[in-house]
Amino acid sequence: MIFGRLWHALQAQINKVANLFWTADPIAQMQYEYDLAVAQLKEGRQGLEQYRALVERVGRQSADSQAHVANLEAKVKSYLQSGDRETAAKFALELQKAQKTHAENQAQLKLHEDAYNNNLTKIKHASGKLAAIRDKITRYDAELKMSRAEAEMSKLAQDLNFDVTTDFGQIEQVIQDRIGSNRAKVRVAADLSGEGIADIQREQSMEKAMADQALRDFEVQMGLVTPETAKVSQASKELGPATAAKETTSSG
Repeated sequence: MIFGRLWHALQAQINKVANLFWTADPIAQMQYEYDLAVAQLKEGRQGLEQYRALVERVGRQSADSQAHVANLEAKVKSYLQSGDRETAAKFALELQKAQKTHAENQAQLKLHEDAYNNNLTKIKHASGKLAAIRDKITRYDAELKMSRAEAEMSKLAQDLNFDVTTDFGQIEQVIQDRIGSNRAKVRVAADLSGEGIADIQREQSMEKAMADQALRDFEVQMGLVTPETAKVSQASKELGPATAAKETTSSG
């Protein structure tokens, strides 16, 4: 009783291991079973070939016994025609034994022929089933690979969702933040570049006015212009550029 329970438990564990291998790679398992069936079918075909040789041998025996019966029949007829009944009777007895042997050979030949044809039909049927199984393995293998690819593509489509809750969405947010930061730096630099422009422009205008006055003073000193001509410039020098410009506007 205990050994029986242990044996059933061991069988259960073996079945678990077998199921593990089957579920790991079912196509490989189907191919393995198919190869085993092909090997068994090959052995069956070899056995059928040997059995056919036996049928052929029994057929030759039947043909020989039939020829022997025909020969004895001819002898019996010949001796009867010649009036030798004693010899004819001797061959007639031998003919009966030959006919019995021939009938046994015929029955044995029929038995072997029927057995051969039955086995031949079984092997042909098995060959057809194996061909169907081979096609099924090829189709299942293709469908399994396609289903795996579809599953991976479906998973990839989910992973490539640019929602803020996904990894790609978070990465995209980081990239957009960096782009915004870089653009902000450019804007700040552009805004800062405009500071002090007005002061620089006023300083440049003052320097230009002072340069013009210096040039007029030089012209007076060198006698290139008369003081009357330079009066406006002298007044501008004493009153400043703004006052000179105002007087010039009033006189005009």
